[in-house]
Amino acid sequence: MKNESRIVVGVDIGGTKVAAGLVNAEGEILSRTRTPMLTSGPPSRGLDAVSAAINGLFSEASPRIPIAAIGICAPGPLDPKTGVIINPPNLPIWRDYPLAEEMRRVYNVPVRLDNDANAAALAEMNWGAGRGYTNFFYATVGTGIGTGIIFNGRIFHGKTGAAGEGGHMGIDRNGPLCNCGKRGCIETLAAGPAIGRRAQEKLEKNTNSVLWEMASGDIQNVSGEMVGRALVLNDFVAREVMRETVVLLSYWLGNIIDLLEPEAIIVGGGVSSLLAPFLDDIRQGWHGACVNPDPMSIPLLLADYGEDAGIAGAAALCE
Repeated sequence: MKNESRIVVGVDIGGTKVAAGLVNAEGEILSRTRTPMLTSGPPSRGLDAVSAAINGLFSEASPRIPIAAIGICAPGPLDPKTGVIINPPNLPIWRDYPLAEEMRRVYNVPVRLDNDANAAALAEMNWGAGRGYTNFFYATVGTGIGTGIIFNGRIFHGKTGAAGEGGHMGIDRNGPLCNCGKRGCIETLAAGPAIGRRAQEKLEKNTNSVLWEMASGDIQNVSGEMVGRALVLNDFVAREVMRETVVLLSYWLGNIIDLLEPEAIIVGGGVSSLLAPFLDDIRQGWHGACVNPDPMSIPLLLADYGEDAGIAGAAALCE
């Protein structure tokens, strides 16, 4: 039985910010802070930035709430078993840095570390759209595509902790070059920037679109978020871009179904609201995209946690 009064700190570290929150046993975020992340100088400066976010949670609390543990989600590569940040491209301040050990030294509580998609998947299982499922696939679609696999009620890490990088599953050998070095990763084809890029390419051939006006005549200004606004206005370019995106996501998730046959697939991230009206279309696209005999029995769900997924996910690591 859970300790209903147990409070943990969830910390979400990004390349530019640190967000932290106090989270109770029901997954409710009781308070939040956000501070800049420091990415240059000695590694201790990064630790100072994380501590500033955590300490900010208690600046107005009286009496100070005792915390049971600290969970941290951070960009990879990292080792969730040892709590070491290995060499994340957008956090150059940390290389082979024992972040969990350093946090334990400062706060004298248990500390858990994992990447953001894994952590968010765990939060959805504990408190969100994944409740009741012990085997599901989670995808966060935003600037990139991060994924996590929940297997038998636990994060599937693989041999070294690097498993679950579904966003870098290639579906087009001749596709765009991804930052990971591969071509045709689903991230390069269906994440927010890819949606904006395809709209830009279409506007080069036909500027008779509300996107042209939204971008003030500069195609390079068109973004995935702008495509979403144009879609509300029933713009034909936005409709075509989203039709293509649905096809790509259907094919990718068809591969996931054949590989994992999850009980459910859950989608979160900043682009999930844009995808929400198309979830049934994506599922219909599984016909012919996988060999599974009954893909339509697998629900495709929106994640419950939005911008707070990192905080909730980090806290879920401590459950």
